[in-house]
Amino acid sequence: MSRTSPTDIRLRRTTADDVRLLHSFEIDEASNELAGTKPRDWVTFRARWDEILADADGTKTGVMPRVILADGVVVGAVNISPHEGGDSIGYWIAREHWGRGIATRAVGLMLGEFARRPLYATAGGHNLPSIRVLGKNGFEVVSRCMTPETARTVARETVTLVLE
Repeated sequence: MSRTSPTDIRLRRTTADDVRLLHSFEIDEASNELAGTKPRDWVTFRARWDEILADADGTKTGVMPRVILADGVVVGAVNISPHEGGDSIGYWIAREHWGRGIATRAVGLMLGEFARRPLYATAGGHNLPSIRVLGKNGFEVVSRCMTPETARTVARETVTLVLE
C-alpha cells in the first residue's frame, strides 16, 4: 500500500453493503488500542447498523453516517451522532491508511455537510494523532479527565474537544 496521500477523498452515505467492511476495520486490535475502545462482535455491530440504516433521515437515531472513499476505495467512516445532549463527530480509518492525511480531509468534508455548532469530539488522551486531526479542523480541547471502563471503551484519560 502506498503511503502517499490520495488525490481524491470523498464521503458518501453509508449503505448496508458497507457494514461488513466497516466491522473488519473496527475489530483491528491496533486500532482499538489507539482509540481506547473495545471491538463489538458482529451481531452487536450489525444490529446497531441495521438501526442506523433503517433511519434514512436520522430523525430516530440522530446519526449522520458516511463512509470515506480515498481514490474510490472505502477506507473508513465518519459520523455525526448525538452524545450527552449535543452533537459529536467520530471517525475510524483502516489502519493501513493511517498517516496519509485521509482523516483530516474527511473530517473537514463532514464539517462542510454539518453546520450545527457547537460540535463535540472525544479521543483517548494517548491518541495524539486523532487529537491532531481534530485540532487541524478547528476543534479545541476543553477538558481532560479519567473515564471508567464502559461496554465500548477501556478505562482511560478522555479528551473532549469542541468546535464552536
